[in-house]
Order: sequence, then C-alpha cells, then structure tokens
Amino acid sequence: MSFRRGVVRQSKFRHVFAQAWKAEHCIDDVRVSRVTWDNPLCAVNPKFIAVIIEAGGGGAFLVLPISKSGRIDQSCPTVCGHAAPVLDIQWSPHDDNIIASASEDYTVKVWQIPDGGLTVPMTEAIVTLEGHSKRVGILAWHPTAFNILLTAGCDNVICVWNVGTGELVYQLSDAHPDLIYSVCWNKDGSAVCTVCKDKALRVIDPRRGIVLKVKEKVHDGTRPMRAVFLSDGKILTTGFSRMSERQMALWDTKDLSEPMAVQEMDTSNGVLLPFYDPDTNMVYLCGKGDCTIRYFEVTDESPYVHFLSLYSSKEPQRGAGFLSKRGVDVNKCEIARFYKLHERKVEPISMTVPRKSDLFQGDLYPDTAGSEPALLADEWIAGQDAPPLLVSLSGGYSAPPSKQRDTLRVKPKLVSQDSGTGAAPTSTGSVASPTSTSAKDTEEEVPRVATTEGNSERPKREDELLTELLAEMKALRAVVLAQSQRIELLERQLARIEDGDV
Repeated sequence: MSFRRGVVRQSKFRHVFAQAWKAEHCIDDVRVSRVTWDNPLCAVNPKFIAVIIEAGGGGAFLVLPISKSGRIDQSCPTVCGHAAPVLDIQWSPHDDNIIASASEDYTVKVWQIPDGGLTVPMTEAIVTLEGHSKRVGILAWHPTAFNILLTAGCDNVICVWNVGTGELVYQLSDAHPDLIYSVCWNKDGSAVCTVCKDKALRVIDPRRGIVLKVKEKVHDGTRPMRAVFLSDGKILTTGFSRMSERQMALWDTKDLSEPMAVQEMDTSNGVLLPFYDPDTNMVYLCGKGDCTIRYFEVTDESPYVHFLSLYSSKEPQRGAGFLSKRGVDVNKCEIARFYKLHERKVEPISMTVPRKSDLFQGDLYPDTAGSEPALLADEWIAGQDAPPLLVSLSGGYSAPPSKQRDTLRVKPKLVSQDSGTGAAPTSTGSVASPTSTSAKDTEEEVPRVATTEGNSERPKREDELLTELLAEMKALRAVVLAQSQRIELLERQLARIEDGDV
C-alpha cells in the first residue's frame, strides 16, 4: 500500500482549487424558488444569469446581466408569463439572448432578452410550445442544430420542437413507462440518454424514435438519478445505492452490462446534479442541500474517474448555474465558474488552475464550442449530424455581431415556409400560425426593399462595411503591437534572470 501512495498521477488539473467571490461581487436579496423539483434553478451564459424565483399567482424568473452585483430591488422586472411555477430554464447555446422556460402550466415558452437586460416585466413570449398533458420539467437545447429544443414532462413524453416554426417535429410517447428524471444530448446531437423512475438508462435516437440501448437498474436506490453524455460517447450517471448511499457510475455505451467505474460518496439525501466540461473532461457534482461541490477528472486510465478535490462552505446550496467555457476569465486561468444559489443570495465560485505565467495557457483552453450552429433545424431533421463548430479562446472570446444571428434566425422559418404550408398546422395551431405569418411578412418585405432602395443603398453599405473592416484591422494591429512589446519585455526579463542580474 505504501508503494501505491508514492505514485502520483500526472494531471494538469490535479491542483484545481475553488474560490468564492467576495461579498461585494455577489447578488443579494434574490428570492430563490422553493419549488420541489430537482433542477439547478439557475442558468448562466456569457451575457446573462437567470434564476427561478418565488412569485405569487404564477411563475417567474429573474434575468440579470452577468456583471450585475449587489442588492436586487424587489421592483426589478422579471420574466413572468407563465400561469404556474417555472420548473426549468435553459439558455440557447447558439444565441445568448434566447432562453426557454418550462412550467407546471403544461407549456414551454421561448423568450428573447434584450441586450442590457430587462427594463420592464416581460409577459409575451416569442414562441409558446403546447404539446404536453402534464407539467413540463426538463429542457435540453440541441448542441449543434439551430432552434431544436427537446422537452420532457410528467406525462412521460419526450417532444422535439423546431422553435423557428413552433412545430412539434418528433414525439416519443411510449419509450418510458414512468417519470423521466433527466435527458442529455450526445456531442453531435444524434442521440439522447435518459434515466427514468424505473431505474433504467436508455440511449434513444429521437429522429427514428428507437431505443438503441437499455440498462436496467443503473442504481438500486429509489431516489432520482441523473445521466450525462461525455464527449467520447461514455455516459456518467449519479444515483443512490440500495442502502441510500449516493453513487456515481461510468458506463461504456458499447457494453452496458457492467459499469466501468463506481464511486460511493455519502448518505446525504440531496440529488447529485452533474455538470460536465467537455474541454477538460472534468465532472462537477453539486448536491441540492449540500455545502460542497466535488470535482473529478475522467480519463482512459483505470479507475477512469479520478477524484480531484472538493469545495466546502458553511451554507447549503439551493441550486447552481454552470457558466459555459466562452464566459470564463482566461487571463486568470479560470476553467469553470459556478453561481451558487443560497436562500436569498447568488454567489459566484471560480475554479482555477494555479499558473505563474501571465500568458494564455493553450493546454488549459483547447478550442471550445462557439455560438454558431453547425446545422440548421431542417438539416438536422433531414438526418444530418455535425460536431460543434469550435472557436479559440486566445485573447478572450467575443460573440459575433447580433445582426448575423438575426439573419440566421430567419432561415429556418423561410425554409419551412417554402417547403409548403401544410406542415405548420399539424402542430398547435395557436403557435404555428403567428410564426408562419411573420415568415410571410419577412418574405414580402425583403423584395420590396431590394427593388426600391437596393441600387442606391448598395454603395453606402459597401462603404460602411469597408469602414468596419478597416477599423477592425487597425484594432488587430494595435493588439499585435502590444503583444509583441509584451513578449520583448518578457524576453528581456528572462535574459536578465539567466544572466544572474536579478
């Protein structure tokens, strides 16, 4: 045993440490929802943080700019269009202003948050999706296809929607005999994994409606489970043993007969919510009601799941939001950030790798999934699959201009409108008809502008585009010059150290 202790596993994430932000950077006086639903209650992206809050006479959630801190006034505007409590919220991975919400009123609503946040309460959603017969508690945006949203409700039904048209594309009503606990897409969005109250893990092709793999009794306990797809196709699950001990297990989808690894934690009652980072292959486990966040690294070496460390605090967490890699501070070697929900406070917690150098650490930040989709909705529905489009985090990530995403947002509507008008009414009529009419309006307006003002406006547009390009080139030259000066300074300091002058 002494020899085994002497062997230290090499990993650049072995010394990751968690640090809570100072009190002045927290968000105070937020009335976090008390709804009895095992979801994080919080969603974060590089622009906004959204938190499900207590609301009388309906459901509401708070949306704030991510830079916001301090006390939140009770009169702060909220998104309050649901008739019953909100159970889940998820930001679109392809547009940082679009958020979906699921509620006990059987509906899913999609909202467009203006830049800078809300100035008045928002009650009108841009799309309302009605297809479930009981409350809806699970949302999952497609990782690579634009405007594809998966929902799951207490009616044991999974629905896949084209949000651009409001159309119900696929419905799986007989795959699960009992309550669905969690749903997660794989890396390219060709399949989903689910765990159910019958203790079974399923891998499903939603387009064909076929259950590809089933594993009975993933965890023997009766309390809720969770499952997430890893980037290499494996599945990580959390649940409870027969003796009510919390467990984490790793499964190979090629052979689900036995788990690759099983780790037992403790005997707490809180459901373990897994948050997976595909860039670092790290998994963070947050238990509702816990005072700790555990984090692990998943590798190809036995025992496959390696415990790194845990963050512990005095106050239990009601939920947690996990910031996507596009929003972390690469200058401080921050590889992840959580937003821990207290009873009336939101506290950021940074996960950092200690490094001495101030330069960009390329080994910590491989190219990550950007906000541009790899596929349009109709392409995915037609059977295409594609991995995420990657972007570099060197120098910090900046989202593309919103006008590009606006034109992209119209594409699925125009395609579905051209393909025929018979498909739209097959979904809920109150949803599909406004979408199709708006698409018609855009189709009628665009040619009118082109015929009357196209020739006269074209030189102006070209001049504006040229001006923007020149300004961007000038800014890039300034950045390159500043970096080259910084490199020269560092080289001089290094030479002085080597010569013994320092």
